[in-house]
Amino acid sequence: MPNPAAPLDPASEVRGKGRKNNPEKTREGILQAAITEFVQQGLSGARVDAIAERTHTSKRMIYYYFGSKEQLYVEVLEKLYGDIRHTESKLHLTELEPLEAIRRTVEFSFDHHDRNVDFVRIVSIENIHHGEYVKKSTAIRSMSNTMLLSLAEILRRGAEQGLFREGIDPLDLHILISSFCFYRVSNRNTFGEIFQIDLADEEVKRRHKEMICEAVLRYIQR
Repeated sequence: MPNPAAPLDPASEVRGKGRKNNPEKTREGILQAAITEFVQQGLSGARVDAIAERTHTSKRMIYYYFGSKEQLYVEVLEKLYGDIRHTESKLHLTELEPLEAIRRTVEFSFDHHDRNVDFVRIVSIENIHHGEYVKKSTAIRSMSNTMLLSLAEILRRGAEQGLFREGIDPLDLHILISSFCFYRVSNRNTFGEIFQIDLADEEVKRRHKEMICEAVLRYIQR
């Protein structure tokens, strides 16, 4: 629940500590600290006090900007999903030929998951909570629908050119791509120990990236 004792002008607390009044930078700093806290402690174990300590602010300021720990967690989810969707938009997939657009999509997904372990961990935490907080975010659904529309357009162009099979569901294709990219990061410690393989090894990553690209392209091509 929001803290009723939140100050009317919490930004004055920042100014009082010698910082410039920059609300956007303050919010971003809180979000970054919250990501670390939620990744390390989960939603249930995370403490607003700890987030305040990481950012050298106060609980009252965090409540002022985000209302509650749960709303802060929702905005962390939105930021992490937004980061991947925003970066995807810079790939300019509509300007590429269908085969290259699909390969670029797969390679991007592989690299993003590999480089953003916090994203994988937060999504795993949210699944422990049965997607309860994703349900509260229309922004995440909207961003994800945009990605599916992009995939659908690539598949349509590929089918028209006689490159891809007809009737491929873009959501099925997204599951195929993201499941492999996600699993090898989310399970790298257990899988690596059981089968004695270092999934962070550069040669292993290169081999796996090429494998998922080939698997996807073989699935969709005529």
